Amino acid sequence: MIITISGHPGSGKTTIAKRIAEALGYKHFYMGKIRREAAKNRGMTLAEYNAFGENNPSTDSEVDELVKKLGMTQDNFVIESRTAWYLIPQSIKIFITVDPMIGAERVFKELQTTNHRNEDKELKNVYEVLASHNKRMASDKLRYHKYYGIDFDDPKNFDFIIDTSKLTPQEVFDQTMSFIKQKISNP
Repeated sequence: MIITISGHPGSGKTTIAKRIAEALGYKHFYMGKIRREAAKNRGMTLAEYNAFGENNPSTDSEVDELVKKLGMTQDNFVIESRTAWYLIPQSIKIFITVDPMIGAERVFKELQTTNHRNEDKELKNVYEVLASHNKRMASDKLRYHKYYGIDFDDPKNFDFIIDTSKLTPQEVFDQTMSFIKQKISNP
């Protein structure tokens, strides 16, 4: 069984993906980390890399080819990616959403303790994080529509959607695992 997880910035995708993978004894793949490293290797922030990718499909195709390969050659894993639901159609497709301001607050808080996210340059407050997220989502929508003809956050593409705005990580995990167990029992 393959579980694809997509969602909005700051929604808790990584937290939930790691916990689900651990609970099921599955591997966890995080495509955002690969994109952030590719950006860093080019001396760019993720925002700059996304903008560059609007006219250079290789920024997406490099990661997406890996996603496709994983979907064809492996089983029993959880993968975080905006496009994995599309590239691995046989997966259980989960979308995690959050109120944009709450997502920005979560990311800003994380940026205060670590800078591994490589989000954007000089994000000094929650409003700058929110603006960066809005720009990033617009770039993602543009690229995925341009290169694949898809709307990555259209609810009809997913088996399960959860809004984490007013939920604890434990509540999100419990509700998501309940859905996954139900899906396993009734394929």
